[in-house]
Amino acid sequence: MDIKVNPDDPSKIQTNFQKLSGLKKTGEIIDLDSIKKKEDQVKVKLEESKKKRRKRISKDVSKPKDLANRFNKNAKQPTTASQKVEPTADEIKKQIRETLEKLQGKSSKSKSVKYRKDKRDQRKIETEEEEALQEKESKIIKITEFITVGEIATLMDISSNDIISTCMTLGIMVTMNQRLDSETLTVVADEFGYELDFIKTDIEEEQEEEEQEEDPKNLEERPPIVTVMGHVDHGKTSLLDFIRSSSVTDGESGGITQHIGAYSVLVNKSKKITFLDTPGHEAFTAMRARGAQITDIVIIVIAADDNIMPQTKEAISHAQAGGVPIIFAINKIDKEGANPDKVKESLASMNLVVEDWGGKIQSQDISALKGQGVDSLLEKVLLEAEIMDLKANPNKNSSGSVVEAYLDKGRGYVSTILVQNGTLKLGDYLLAGKTSGKVKAMFDEAGKPVKLAPPSTPVSVLGLDGAPQAGDPFKVLEDEKEAKMIASKRTQLGREQNVRTQKQLTLDEIGRRIAIGDFKELNVIIKGDVDGSVEALTDSFENLSTEEIQVNIIFKAVGAITESDVLLASASDAIIIGFNVKPTVSARKLSEKEQVDIRFYSIIYDAINDLKDAMEGMLSIKFEEENTGDAEVRETFKISRMGTIAGCMVTSGKIFRNSKVRVLRAEEILFDGKLLSLKRFKDDVKEVAKGYDCGIQINEFNDLQEGDIIQCYQEVEVKRKL
Repeated sequence: MDIKVNPDDPSKIQTNFQKLSGLKKTGEIIDLDSIKKKEDQVKVKLEESKKKRRKRISKDVSKPKDLANRFNKNAKQPTTASQKVEPTADEIKKQIRETLEKLQGKSSKSKSVKYRKDKRDQRKIETEEEEALQEKESKIIKITEFITVGEIATLMDISSNDIISTCMTLGIMVTMNQRLDSETLTVVADEFGYELDFIKTDIEEEQEEEEQEEDPKNLEERPPIVTVMGHVDHGKTSLLDFIRSSSVTDGESGGITQHIGAYSVLVNKSKKITFLDTPGHEAFTAMRARGAQITDIVIIVIAADDNIMPQTKEAISHAQAGGVPIIFAINKIDKEGANPDKVKESLASMNLVVEDWGGKIQSQDISALKGQGVDSLLEKVLLEAEIMDLKANPNKNSSGSVVEAYLDKGRGYVSTILVQNGTLKLGDYLLAGKTSGKVKAMFDEAGKPVKLAPPSTPVSVLGLDGAPQAGDPFKVLEDEKEAKMIASKRTQLGREQNVRTQKQLTLDEIGRRIAIGDFKELNVIIKGDVDGSVEALTDSFENLSTEEIQVNIIFKAVGAITESDVLLASASDAIIIGFNVKPTVSARKLSEKEQVDIRFYSIIYDAINDLKDAMEGMLSIKFEEENTGDAEVRETFKISRMGTIAGCMVTSGKIFRNSKVRVLRAEEILFDGKLLSLKRFKDDVKEVAKGYDCGIQINEFNDLQEGDIIQCYQEVEVKRKL
């Protein structure tokens, strides 16, 4: 290649080059410019096709655009600016509403979401209303008139002691198994925030509606019903003995009254008084309470040589709670040491001032044995009755209260009842509590048959199909079928209530028993001659329950001990207490076969004491340490293969072989174990007395030193008391 110098600029070299002609295809030259032109034409066509595509129409109609702007971006814009459209008042309201709904979570765009949320809110409101209704209903307790303190406590899920204390604040003394009247139950339930719904049969409700107030023209004067109350052995029955000129105390077991007696007495050969004699023993609290409920006047007998006892105070409380006038009879004024003024002083300190001391309460000093002052006492009773103006309608269906009920072997169920209104006649259809029947025979307190029983008359009635509970109200119905229907309905309601008031074993109770470690139960079946005695025994036995031993009354009834009682006792490991009743022949044989313990009693004290002894025998054994003697170590001998033997002097008591010992050094216990061997010289001995020396070896302890004290003791079994 020739190199040429550029004449204009000698520093530059002039080159000789030729432009390439491009690619060749089979001798032809490819024209790149034509290919490029074709590519440019294709691009132009693609852009034109894109411009011709239909644009999406905007939903915002408030800002309209002309067709050229809609379909062609490159179209020429109009020279004049489009006017801004102002929203109307309705549109502004609509936008505000939509914004608020969005803020509240209630968008109008989704009706289904709104519907579901409304439905959830409605369901929540209904659930809250239902829970409130259930909570209100849980505070309403449905009960019958046959309910005790213990049962109402179980239904309200509180302890019986709380109800008893509440009743005491109201001035009413009650026991766990005592049935309360409807007024007291309502007040007690209200104290704990509950409402009571008394369940009655439809027939009873219809009868209550039919009952109307008595016409004063039909009312006639009736004798007063007087209850004699007081402490044990203060002379209540002796007073009635003198009044009736009979000897009731001779027939009572142990000289105490254990039943409620009802007697009608003629005073001054013209005036009649009905007396109720209630027991004074503390076990008969419920019986005394019933005596106060059905009485007009209460005579409280107080011994002049004694103080006012707890049972006397209780009787006063019952009378005051029932709003019954009280007459105090201060007895035994003929006895040495009698001081009636001291009794009156004690009454005055209880805010009970007698007439002799300027008060309003009547009192009379008497001697029941000699009859001194008894006539004056009866005159005061008649005076009080005259002031009260006691009247009743004798020309209507009879009603009143059951005083007592028992099962007679030859006559069947005998019920002592007190007629309070109307006249009871032979052949009447009687309804008493859960029992009913036709009056087949009536007897007065002397056992003589009677055909009519006017108001304030106590009679014994035969014909009921069971033993009603003492205190149950009775009434005469026109139809026997109606009486049976009400009785069966009451029985059914009573069964339902018993199921609801059964105490179930809770986790708290199981935990308490585990914590005690040795918890035991004593199951008891009580059968008695009369209902009052059965209730008294039930109260007394349940009061014996402690934290370690619980007494369960699994069944109680009036009548002889039968095979079913023995089978129940066998199945539940119970003992049977018979109070003034005996078992049938078949029941006795079955009890021997099943090895069921049956105990018979005629005095309530004996039954309570025997059961208490049985419970004390069930208590876990308790051991106490008894120190038998001390020995002082004077010298020690170490023998190979045997250990250390101490030469000792007995300083007090006796050292016994195989007894337990303690090793003391400087008044600190080093070892507690057993004595291995005891020797005198070379001989083994059983004991070494004070003042003698001996050789002692202690089991598994060889570190004995001179001056150590060896105490010998024994563990003695001690009988535990309730």
